[in-house]
Amino acid sequence: MSILHTVNKSPFERNSLESCLKFATEGACVLLFEDGIYAALAGTRVESQVTEALGKLKLYVLGPDLKARGFGDERVIPGISVVDYAGFVDLTTECDTVQAWL
Repeated sequence: MSILHTVNKSPFERNSLESCLKFATEGACVLLFEDGIYAALAGTRVESQVTEALGKLKLYVLGPDLKARGFGDERVIPGISVVDYAGFVDLTTECDTVQAWL
């Protein structure tokens, strides 16, 4: 059973990302969107935690939310895939269930 974990809160304001990474099982997908995109940015204090998670999880960030906040794909931590809205829909249909971390 594959699970898509979604995180839409900034890792600098809430512990949603930390909880998600702690409980997500190997091979699961994590989509960062809305203010959750800040966790995908290189050079932040959560970069090492996110990079370590890439060893067991597939991480994605919603490109339109990156752009809406003034960031380009070049700011994304290597290994995180940038997806568009269609990619978001694909992830929800490819996974058996969705777990939102609020």
